[in-house]
Amino acid sequence: MRRNRSGERGNATLKFLIVMVLMGACAYAGYLYVPVAYHANVYKDLMQHYADVTATQGYPPSWAAEQLIKSAPEYDIPANALITPAQRDGRVELRVQYVKAIEFPGYTYNYEFDHTVKSTAFLTFK
Repeated sequence: MRRNRSGERGNATLKFLIVMVLMGACAYAGYLYVPVAYHANVYKDLMQHYADVTATQGYPPSWAAEQLIKSAPEYDIPANALITPAQRDGRVELRVQYVKAIEFPGYTYNYEFDHTVKSTAFLTFK
């Protein structure tokens, strides 16, 4: 009834190492990607804030663009980001576009940010 299982030894160790390498790779990818995505999300909130302030205080749309440019280093936004302010239909509109390269081992991912915000309608004065 007993079988010789000497050929099955070591398989658990190999599987464990494979799983640990995959988990480590996923953790490292998250370590590189999550801060970039987080800064982009927080920058979207800042864009909305400046669009609303510009509309309520009666500042020109270029003021909001200047404020976003000043805040860019804090949010790790590239210096070559394209910031387009506009005023349409009595509302302030801000558009920010940039590409940030995230370098993984053996692969470079281009994180593309292209977001447009409009000032809240009830805050604009006519």
